[in-house]
Amino acid sequence: MDAVTLLQELVRCPSVTPEEGGALALLHKVLEEAGFLVDRPVFSDEGTPDVENLFATIGEGGPHLVFAGHTDVVPTGPEEHWTHPPFAAEIAEGVLYGRGAADMKGGVACFVAAALEWLRGGNRPGRLSFLITGDEEGPAINGTVKLLEWAKAHGHHFDACLVGEPTNAVRIGEEIKVGRRGSVSGTITATGKQGHVAHPHLADNPVPRLLSLASALAATRFDEGNERFQPTNLEVTSVDVGNPAFNVIPEACTARFNVRFNDDWTFDTITARIREVLDSADAGPYDLAFVRFNSPAFHTDAGDLIEPLAAAINAETGITPTRSTSGGTSDARFIKDYCPVIEFGLVYATIHQVDERVPVADVEALTRIYRSFLDRYFGTA
Repeated sequence: MDAVTLLQELVRCPSVTPEEGGALALLHKVLEEAGFLVDRPVFSDEGTPDVENLFATIGEGGPHLVFAGHTDVVPTGPEEHWTHPPFAAEIAEGVLYGRGAADMKGGVACFVAAALEWLRGGNRPGRLSFLITGDEEGPAINGTVKLLEWAKAHGHHFDACLVGEPTNAVRIGEEIKVGRRGSVSGTITATGKQGHVAHPHLADNPVPRLLSLASALAATRFDEGNERFQPTNLEVTSVDVGNPAFNVIPEACTARFNVRFNDDWTFDTITARIREVLDSADAGPYDLAFVRFNSPAFHTDAGDLIEPLAAAINAETGITPTRSTSGGTSDARFIKDYCPVIEFGLVYATIHQVDERVPVADVEALTRIYRSFLDRYFGTA
């Protein structure tokens, strides 16, 4: 099956997190027919939906390379706003439209098609596996984290991983992700005393205090970045009072923030610095809670993984890709604990948008890049 046809079939599976939608069943069939041993573990956790996953492997010995990705997608939004139905996978003027076309069923289709073509070349060294989840766009609890634990418990050891997330801003070949910044979110709560605005001496307004605290955080320059990472940045994402009245001083208010930090920081040092900034604002009492710790910053220097991919990209596109750590988080943050991991895929310009789409030419080019990478990584060129 060629990558474009496989992508169309995957897009036609309405696999909005946490629904499998038929996408993993399709991959199961395709890979099993190609000789892969396929497992479909389902993981559960209290308060979260069950999630179907897929692990497929072929070959023996080393090295053991794994392609990783996800087939779940974000909701479509109002379908009537789409130029083409979001699960129709229609091609118009050389562009394939559909939810997940770029993020990241496109990457999955490309690396599966590339692998099947590579395997048709005959006896191949080492092992090749696919680690595909249905929980990347959701809580990320019953997906890659548990699938990696499952794989380790079943005796699978990975030497390297390539995640097929979209990594390019404008054209194929611009960036290989060789790491990601860490992420942590928090909530600041300022509490006062409710009262009438005409009698402020009988109340305690927490809003000015919260605004001072949030402003102190927003104005902080945490670092200047380093040779691997851009500077740490903190963004205040909401300020909430929940007060519908004009003549009532509220009792409490909250602000939320997220900080993306480089490897000059750990979770302990970045959270200590945040508390230090809030204390130095001298704005009065507050409560601080860190509500989500996504990942520490990580970086890989694995030349035996990066160089074959960079050479394959250059051979196909003429571009020497930048080795980047910018952008958000991905499931690579979990895989890093098991083996060196990098990311490379399609253009991300339309992901999570109405009319998400990918040029057919990009799908074909990415498939050729992955195919060339396999030859270079395993030494079969």
